[in-house]
This record gives sequence, C-alpha cells and structure tokens, in this order.
Amino acid sequence: MKSLIKIEEAAITVISVYFLTRYNLGLSFWVWIPLFFAPDIAMLGYVGGTRLGAVFYNLVHHRAVGLALAGIGLLTSKDIFLSVGILLFAHSSFDRMMGYGLKYDDNFRHTHLGWMGKAGKETTPEQMG
Repeated sequence: MKSLIKIEEAAITVISVYFLTRYNLGLSFWVWIPLFFAPDIAMLGYVGGTRLGAVFYNLVHHRAVGLALAGIGLLTSKDIFLSVGILLFAHSSFDRMMGYGLKYDDNFRHTHLGWMGKAGKETTPEQMG
C-alpha cells in the first residue's frame, strides 16, 4: 500500500509541476526550484516548540490550503494566487511522496503517515528512545 500511495503522490506532483509550467508568472524555471522548497521554511516554527511548529508546518503543507489559494486565483483571475496555490499543492504532494506528512504537535517525526524513523522506516515512540 505504501508503494501505491507513493506512486499516487508522485503522479500528483508531476501533474502539479506541469501546471506550474503553465502558470509560472513569467519566472524562469531556475527561480521555481528554490520556490518549490520554500514552504519548508515553515519548519522554523519549531523554534517555538512542537505545537507552534506543527501549526506553521501544517498550514503551508496542507493541500486544502493550496487548493483554496488556486481556487481564489481562478475566481479572481489573479495568477499569483493560482501559482502559489499550485506550488503549495505540488510541494505537499512531493513531501508525502518522500514520506513526510502533516505533523502532530507532540513530535516532528510524528506525522499523519506514521512515525518517521531511520531510512524512512516507521518507528514507534518507544523505539525512538
């Protein structure tokens, strides 16, 4: 099942990146590479603790936020909202493909996909020490 989900997330990522090439705001491909990873800046919220970190991280990694922004962009004909929404959606799918999920507020490695551990294998909190 994990492989099937990763394939699904990879397909969503590829399709989203395709749409980013269509709605690229006239920016060069090279500019989009760092922008693609920019949502991970939200991890800085963890400086304020796991609860605050999870809120910040989940805010920019929840696909509904990306879809909402893209929808606003479509409804208002504002390409910036559309592009940012597609970017957030693409990044979130990429993260899920890599095994990173939305965070619970008790531990960065506790995600909606399970516990992240060494080499991407799930571990329980007891195994983590």
